[in-house]
Amino acid sequence: MKINNPNGVWPTMITLYKESGEIDFDAMGRMVEWFIQNKVDGLFAVCQSSEMFFLSLEERVKLAAFVVEKAAGRVPVIASGHTADSIEDQVREVTAMSETGVEAVILISNRLADEDESDEVWKVNAQKLIEQLPEHIALGIYECPFPYKRLLTPSTLKWCADTGRFFFLKDTSCDVEMIKEKLEVIKGTSLKLFNANTATLLETLKLGVDGYSGVMANFHPDLYAWLLQHWKEQPEEAQHLSDLLSVASFIERQLYPINAKYYQMKEGISSNYHSRARNHDEFTATNKLEVDELYRLSKKLSQQFSFQR
Repeated sequence: MKINNPNGVWPTMITLYKESGEIDFDAMGRMVEWFIQNKVDGLFAVCQSSEMFFLSLEERVKLAAFVVEKAAGRVPVIASGHTADSIEDQVREVTAMSETGVEAVILISNRLADEDESDEVWKVNAQKLIEQLPEHIALGIYECPFPYKRLLTPSTLKWCADTGRFFFLKDTSCDVEMIKEKLEVIKGTSLKLFNANTATLLETLKLGVDGYSGVMANFHPDLYAWLLQHWKEQPEEAQHLSDLLSVASFIERQLYPINAKYYQMKEGISSNYHSRARNHDEFTATNKLEVDELYRLSKKLSQQFSFQR
């Protein structure tokens, strides 16, 4: 099995809403165009940033299909939306998502075992799920922090790679040594590792990670694209940019994803920053000022690091 799974920047897309609370597909279309113009390599269309736990299965499927349609083959699209507890419901979710045209359906690592259960339980449940899925469905894994973060051990990741079904890992360990161990066990397989953490990104690029898939690509994807394209031949500039991006990523500790929606309002993509996962009324004037300042900094950096592919 082969899929279109390029190295590079894969934003974890947010979901934009109308004032009524429905998904704003016009705004989502503008977002897809904005990402492609800013040199991303793929799109992670339904994930925690997308508020997938607050979307119905019908909405998740419709959203993924829409992003696939709008991307129109210019960049590949993957999606998750795998949120149910039972294996039977997960089979239904994954199968429905696969029919949207996404390159791969990304499994949530914490959905396959409870927090106190062992890796052996995880593998047994993963095997049960895989056996009930059509063989053509390509898979990935996302170490989603909600409802609890389950990091895959290197041995469990090797098991996944050896099945031949997994092609994408969104790693949220934020740990250089752990990522190094994971890279060792998947070497020579079809499974690629994408780091979600900015502070460890440059160091792990040197170790061989395949790209970045994190929330900050919703703010300045072009800067991550530049970093991933030029870190080898321009090491000093790459280190400088990495330092700035790492400090900028502190904004994630603010009211995310509302702050990303506000940032995209400034880009002309959305008309509001409503959310189902967070209360937009808690987004303060100071929060807005901080994002305004990040926006100005991002634009200056975009001019400084003019992107050439």
